[in-house]
Amino acid sequence: MVADLFNKDGSIKIPTKSVKLKEKTHREEKGKGASTNQESTRATVTAECEKCNHTEAYWWTEQTRSSDEPETQFFRCTKCKHTWREYS
Repeated sequence: MVADLFNKDGSIKIPTKSVKLKEKTHREEKGKGASTNQESTRATVTAECEKCNHTEAYWWTEQTRSSDEPETQFFRCTKCKHTWREYS
């Protein structure tokens, strides 16, 4: 029935179970599975790992400081998964 879709004030009713399910799905996307998906799409560069001396690493940048500072470069070894950063 259409009347069952609305609260007394006219707002739409949202079933609690579906909201919890969406939150759970969102949390799972942020988990480890999502990061391995991202790694496969990241660029690889020649950079020597400090830990295992392997010469290939994933590379990405993030704005970790104020916006007037340059971005921070991150590297993750494709072999041992060691992560390090370099400030520009």
